[in-house]
Amino acid sequence: MHQVTFKPGTTITQQRRLELLRHYLIDDAVALPARAAAVLMLLCAQPLSRIHRLTRDDLLTIDGTPHLRLGDPPIPLPTPAAHLLHRLVDEAGRGGRWLFPGRLPDQPVAYATLHRRLRASGFPLGEARISALRQLVLQAPAPVIADALGFHQTTTTRQHANAGGAWSRYPTNRNN
Repeated sequence: MHQVTFKPGTTITQQRRLELLRHYLIDDAVALPARAAAVLMLLCAQPLSRIHRLTRDDLLTIDGTPHLRLGDPPIPLPTPAAHLLHRLVDEAGRGGRWLFPGRLPDQPVAYATLHRRLRASGFPLGEARISALRQLVLQAPAPVIADALGFHQTTTTRQHANAGGAWSRYPTNRNN
């Protein structure tokens, strides 16, 4: 029987990830949808296959703070990222439900179109996403990251191990 194996993947440094984040937050030379997708990959480790299908309803305001529903609970967004996403909504106009609208009415942008735009801007798709996820699981327990970002716990646990994380389990409630 063939055993499934996972390659750890290549990454970029945290410094490079933050440089890319700054670049895509402010560089108007890159198309807005590509910028917004890059920021979501760099901040939230989301794959492009999820990003292109986000709806306007996934962009929330809770107690005056912008949030994005990727898992449960929705995650708070830093103000610059929220502004970028709201600008994306404003430029798309009133029609449609998609955060990244496509050419056809009521269809999201095609995965291949968004992928091509990111590649054309020089964005390291896989490396950026894996680096973001590894950084996130080093900062918080893998199960918490899995729930908040809509990942399977096996994925976040594997990336925690690939990142060289030291803890192995989420601490239990000690008040019981």
